[in-house]
Amino acid sequence: MDHDLKRRAAAEFFGTFWLTFGGCGAAVLSAAFPELGIGFVGVALAFGLTVLSMAYAVGHISGGHFNPAVTLGLWASGRCANKHVVPYVLSQLVGAIAAAAVLYLIASGKAGWVPKGFASNGYGALSPGKYGLVACLATEVLTTFFFLMIIIGSTSKGAASGFAGIPIGFALVLIHLVSIPVTNTSVNPARSTGVALFAGGEYVAQLWLFWLAPIAGAMIAGAFAKWLYDDGRIYDTVVVEKRAA
Repeated sequence: MDHDLKRRAAAEFFGTFWLTFGGCGAAVLSAAFPELGIGFVGVALAFGLTVLSMAYAVGHISGGHFNPAVTLGLWASGRCANKHVVPYVLSQLVGAIAAAAVLYLIASGKAGWVPKGFASNGYGALSPGKYGLVACLATEVLTTFFFLMIIIGSTSKGAASGFAGIPIGFALVLIHLVSIPVTNTSVNPARSTGVALFAGGEYVAQLWLFWLAPIAGAMIAGAFAKWLYDDGRIYDTVVVEKRAA
């Protein structure tokens, strides 16, 4: 692995770690805290802020994917090189699992704590609102589709240079506000995998949906955006552009 790819992989690891730790940590530690719980709105903001902050911290190194569905969607749109796909996805998975492990270590430090769902995603009995498989599938495909459209559109030629992290971060907030009751919001297979491994049991058994649906939505968006934004295509999507010399 050359130096540039190592830097990119490291950026994806840290970005996905922060997304999983910050977003899932808000759900596990703070959402229902007695009297001061942040609720759904707070969790939604936490996820959006993790992406917004890391987009500006390391987005100029790797493009700021932090999500296997985003990587594959950008690849489908012609904005992610073939050689980056596997290293990015592996780094994202490792980052999410490492973050979930640290979060579990912290959360379990409270006497009597039990992991329950541990911010995992689910359908049917494991859905926060008990939504069925079809509803959860449709939600994840649709929300990931629009997430990718916003990512690609805000980083296309003609969009406001250097500001892409803002609409991307707020798009993730909006997605969580809509879909937390349905699936507990995935749109990110790495985030789903990291916490599910610690929740165990049925949550691991349902992971297939939270790989299939986000990737399907992302790749449909990538294929459509390749046509829609053809005049503004770039080879790698960069969330925050480097300052001109």
